[in-house]
Amino acid sequence: MRIASIIVNGTQTLAVRRAEGMLDVAALAPEMPRSLTALLALGESALRELETRAKNAPASARIQGTWDYLPPVDATTKVLCLGLNYRDHAAEAAYDAPQFPVVFARFFSSFVGHEQPMILPACSPMFDWEAELAVVIGRRARGVTRERALDYVAGYTLFNDGSVRDRQKRTHQWTLGKNFDRTGPMGPEIVTSDELPPGAQGLRIQMRVNGEIMQDANTRDMIFDVQDAIVAISEAMTLEPGDVIAMGTPSGVGAARTPPRFLKAGDVCEVEVERVGILRNLVTNEANEASENGGK
Repeated sequence: MRIASIIVNGTQTLAVRRAEGMLDVAALAPEMPRSLTALLALGESALRELETRAKNAPASARIQGTWDYLPPVDATTKVLCLGLNYRDHAAEAAYDAPQFPVVFARFFSSFVGHEQPMILPACSPMFDWEAELAVVIGRRARGVTRERALDYVAGYTLFNDGSVRDRQKRTHQWTLGKNFDRTGPMGPEIVTSDELPPGAQGLRIQMRVNGEIMQDANTRDMIFDVQDAIVAISEAMTLEPGDVIAMGTPSGVGAARTPPRFLKAGDVCEVEVERVGILRNLVTNEANEASENGGK
């Protein structure tokens, strides 16, 4: 099942995407919540019930007209990201392969949804792409064993870990360079884990910029797999339904090219992971975005 957070006529709702179109969860299951976090907190039985209703949906449940995607996170969501989790990317960034997962955080204000503009910061020309698979947690998790780790996964989505490289590398802490407003597209939907191989292993992952393949790898190339990530993070903190773990990016980022290549206004980024989907975003100047929204 594919579940999305969207806005229709100014109202936020959840939708199930099927071949016949987008189905409004408010029409399929009026008793269910309108946020992904709250829906996931209801557990697997709620997702199974929603899928059953979607398979038997009346025509009236189909969303008519247009909608906008929101990122599949909210202000309460923890988003933990793995750095240097592909050996070839660690090498191109001039790091040794890590012995333990390298974890940093991204915050809600840094995310945008599918087909929404990702903002090129006015302060830096070094805005880079990173194609990533992201794991969505479905159950509260603390001190999880490797054998049980995948039981806590609700599904998977796509992430472009847009990075402002000069700000990222000013210090040993990456937080600023990874958290500029609206630089991290995520979506389009959450694909439930039953639709994919265990741990989403063996799936092709690509980044395309203006149709040109920049990154091309396989999720089996990750140094630390999904189970490793959940074990390491849940040792330190409680993961809640809706929390996200981004699994890192393969080689092919712009900063490592000769000469370096960075995103510019008008570029179109596409993250694709086999069987998960395509996440597409247009790069827009920060000044243009501020003007369109009444800013200075």
